[in-house]
Amino acid sequence: MTENILKLPDSDAARSAIRTIKAEKTGLADLERALGNGLAQPFEDTVQRLVSLTGRVVVSGIGKSGHVGAKIAATFASTGTPSFFVHPVEANHGDLGMITAQDAILALSWSGETSELKGIVAYSRRFSIPLIALTSGENSTLAREADIVLCLPKSQEACPHGLAPTTSAVMQLAIGDALAVALLEARGFTAVDFKTFHPGGKLGATLAHVGDVMHHGDSLPLVSLGTPVPEAVMALSLKRFGCVGVIGEDGVLAGIVTDGDIARRLDKNLVEMKVEEIMTKNPKTVRRNTLATSAMGLLNLYNISALMVTDDDNRPIGIVHFHDLLRIGVA
Repeated sequence: MTENILKLPDSDAARSAIRTIKAEKTGLADLERALGNGLAQPFEDTVQRLVSLTGRVVVSGIGKSGHVGAKIAATFASTGTPSFFVHPVEANHGDLGMITAQDAILALSWSGETSELKGIVAYSRRFSIPLIALTSGENSTLAREADIVLCLPKSQEACPHGLAPTTSAVMQLAIGDALAVALLEARGFTAVDFKTFHPGGKLGATLAHVGDVMHHGDSLPLVSLGTPVPEAVMALSLKRFGCVGVIGEDGVLAGIVTDGDIARRLDKNLVEMKVEEIMTKNPKTVRRNTLATSAMGLLNLYNISALMVTDDDNRPIGIVHFHDLLRIGVA
C-alpha cells in the first residue's frame, strides 16, 4: 500500500508561505493554552460586562491593531452586540463625543504603550467608562489603566525580522471572534436575528424563508376536486407556475396537476376526465417558515419546479417556484 506523503513545495515563495502559516498556527495554539491558564477569567469578565451593557462597545486601535479592531467592531455589530470603531487620532479631535457613559471601550495595542490611545484612555477614566485592554503588555500603561486586561501571549511573529504584525494580528482577530461568538451565545442570538442584520447578498438569501418569496392570494393556482381537466389546463396556463393545486371542499390540498401529468396522458381523452383522475396525490409541500435553501433542496431532490406552501392543516396558502429562489440568490 502506498502511503500518502506530503510533498514539500519546491518554490521559495511556497516554503515561505508554509513558514508563515506554521508561525501563526503556533500563535493560535499559544492563545488556546492561555485560555486554559489565566486568560479565561478576564475573558469571562469581558463577556459578562459587555452582555449587560446598555450602550455600545467602542473599539479603538491604530495601525494593524486598528484594522483588526475595525473588523472586531463589525463582527460585534452583525452578531447582536452594538458596536463601532473610533480611530484614536480622530477621537483626540472631537470623536470622543461619540462615546457615552453607557458604553464600554475595547482598546487594542500589542505593546500597550500606543501613545495615540492616551486621549481615549484618559477620557474613559475621567467619565468612568469601562475600559478593556487587548494587549500583550501585561505591565503596560494601557494594562495598568484598564478595568479588564485580555493579556495575549507574546508569540513569535511570522515576519522573519519579528517586526511586522502578523501572528499578533491573527491572535487579536481570533480573540475578537471568540468574544463575538461568546456574546451571541450569551444573548441567544439566532439565525432569524442574524438575517435582520444581513438582508442582502448571498447570506440574506440563505436565511430567507419561503414566506418571504412565495406567491399568494389571487396568484395561487388552485382548482377544486371534480374540475374538468380542460379547466385545470386553463388555470395552469394562466398562472404559469407549471402546476395547479387541487383542493377538496374543506380547502385541504388533495393533490397537484403538473404540465408533466398532462403531457404523459395526451393519449387519453382528457376532455372527459376530472382532475382527480390525473393528479398526483400527497404532493411535496413546505411551510412558510421553511428556509429558502431547504425549499431549493427539495426542488432539486425531487426534480420539480414548484412547491405548494401549506398551513398546519394542509391548506394551500402560497406557492414558490424555483425562479423565485434563483431571483433572490439561492442556488
